[in-house]
Amino acid sequence: MPQAALPQAIVPQPGTLRVAAAVPPRLEFSEVEMALARAVADSPVLAAFYGSNGLRPVFAGPEGQALRDALRQAVTASPAHGIPAARYRPDTLAGDGRDLPSELAAELAHARVLARYLSDLSGGMVRPSAVDPQIHRQVRRPPVDRMMAEFAASGDPAGYLASVAPRHPAYRALQQALAARQDLVVPPGLPAVPEALWRPGMRDPGVALLRERLASIGFAAPGAPDLYDEALSAEVARYQQAIGLPADGIAGPRTIRALNAGADQGTQRILMALERMRWLGGEDLEARHVWVNIPEFKARILDGGRQIFETRTVVGTADPDRQTPEFSDQMEYVVVNPRWNVPRSMTVRDYLPQLKANRHAVSHLDVVDGQGRVIPRGQIDFSRYTAANFPYRLRQKPGDDNALGLVKFIFPNPWNIYLHDTPTKHLFANRSRAYSNGCIRIGDPFDLAHALLSQQTDDPQAMFRRALEGGRERWLALTPNVPVHLVYFTAYPDADGGIAFFEDIYGRDAALWALMEKAALDSGGRTD
Repeated sequence: MPQAALPQAIVPQPGTLRVAAAVPPRLEFSEVEMALARAVADSPVLAAFYGSNGLRPVFAGPEGQALRDALRQAVTASPAHGIPAARYRPDTLAGDGRDLPSELAAELAHARVLARYLSDLSGGMVRPSAVDPQIHRQVRRPPVDRMMAEFAASGDPAGYLASVAPRHPAYRALQQALAARQDLVVPPGLPAVPEALWRPGMRDPGVALLRERLASIGFAAPGAPDLYDEALSAEVARYQQAIGLPADGIAGPRTIRALNAGADQGTQRILMALERMRWLGGEDLEARHVWVNIPEFKARILDGGRQIFETRTVVGTADPDRQTPEFSDQMEYVVVNPRWNVPRSMTVRDYLPQLKANRHAVSHLDVVDGQGRVIPRGQIDFSRYTAANFPYRLRQKPGDDNALGLVKFIFPNPWNIYLHDTPTKHLFANRSRAYSNGCIRIGDPFDLAHALLSQQTDDPQAMFRRALEGGRERWLALTPNVPVHLVYFTAYPDADGGIAFFEDIYGRDAALWALMEKAALDSGGRTD
């Protein structure tokens, strides 16, 4: 049959298939090959995979047994990654197909499951930007058709599939925590605990039921059955920590409802953390980098998996226009004695109304034209302007009272987000620290500067001090650049081997969980 009769997506064309150049052009194709070509023509991933291997089935017959077995085993084990096996329709992965229709059906079933599994494990089930408009994360997933080819050519297909998920220790720790959650489900048949609010020293018959349910899952405490004593309070605190509630040792309605239900918010947060880690699967988290976990209110420098710096942060408020976004970038500069160029959104939203009411308002800010010249306010009729046509910028000179403090850390990005010092130091004493307009304020900015500059000088303190003493804005280039990851984990492994839980300050968990539930039930969607 002539080559032109093949669906165009399958015909090897220069530059259209990633590995098609290795396939010599042919003028004749068998009926099996033509049937396969037609079946995958509407799937770019499968068309690229089969186009690159000359339309050769890889799962059929005895020679495909190892690949079929490896895929079935991986699908069966997918709950260990927090992904229900039903998403991959394991019932379709059966038989080796001996006549054309069943052989083709079996081939396509395995290929579609493989493509979806590889896509999920290497970059997540859910597209990050679908969760929230402030998530700008670019998932660096390898081309799925290339991974399929590597799997088919592997001498250890099971080992290949096991290598696709993130290899970071945090991912493995989250998997282990997920497995351990099964031990937090109370055995059926035990009476429920009445909702109450118990503190140490209180007595109530319902406390005995609380003791019984806690003891059934490994949180036993000796003591009088009806007395809520210190030992019981300590076990309640351990249980609360395990399920992701504040570990205050007080048995209130939330704790009791979780204990009665057998399900817990902590498990959901671990499942979401696994998904968020998959979004980061293409990032080198062993390399030296800055890690800012937004709901934890912490920034760290990690190198080779080892923490070498930590500080508190203040992040954006919960207002949709002021939340700190999620993305990864390269930190390029430490700017000492920075000027503050007020973002235009803030200029027209917060300051223009004040200037229209009183041209001398916000006197600490200069009004600057497009050439960077300071314009006297007496020359400007602010009442003429709106947010759409205001032609000026606002800028604050360097100084101790500058909104950015004495140093900022730049990783150029379209959202004008960066890390910086701040004159409002008192906010770092608060437990919840969502107060900024979106940028990340740093609790120990000088120490962060020293740690970042230590890669390019033997005396980073002196280098920073010389720039600071000049009083003028100085840009110190980071050589090499340092990756920075702004992330949002409400559950993450801590230094003690447990899982730390953090408040969902922006409500992103609810949106992600809804999409993950939808994806888990989607057993027939396309992977491309």
